[in-house]
Amino acid sequence: MVRGMRPFHLAFPVNNLPKAEAFYRDVLGCGVGRKSDKWIDFDLWGHQVVAHLVDNMSDAQRNPVDGDQVPAFHFGVVLSLEDWEALVDRLREHGTEFLIEPRVRFEGQPGEQRTCFVKDPAGNALEFKALRDLGQLFAVD
Repeated sequence: MVRGMRPFHLAFPVNNLPKAEAFYRDVLGCGVGRKSDKWIDFDLWGHQVVAHLVDNMSDAQRNPVDGDQVPAFHFGVVLSLEDWEALVDRLREHGTEFLIEPRVRFEGQPGEQRTCFVKDPAGNALEFKALRDLGQLFAVD
C-alpha cells in the first residue's frame, strides 16, 4: 500500500561525466546536487538520479561512495525512516544477503542518510535509503 508519493532514486552509468552534467543541467534543466569526479546527483523533477562515471558500460562497474563500493547501475526508493527500518527488518527476516549492509552514509554532513543495497533474483542492485530530513535529499556540501 502506498502511503504517499516519495521521490525515486536512480543511478546509471555514463562514460563522460562533463557531457552528462551538461545534458542533465543545461538541456533538461536539472538541479545539480552533490558530486565528485566519479558521480553527480541531479534533481530530476524532484527525483534523485545519479550519473556514475564508468570505463565501459558494464553493470559490473562500481564507484567509491563514502567508504562503500557502490554499483554504478542501481535503482531504489527513498523511504521514510520508519519504513526503511521496517524494510531492513523484513529483509533480515527473509535471510536476504546485503550487497552493502545497512548503514549511515554522509554522517554529520548535508544529505545524511540511512542506506542499504540488495540484489533482486536477476542480479539487479537495489538501494533503499531514508533521510531524517527529506529536504536534504539534494543537499550540496
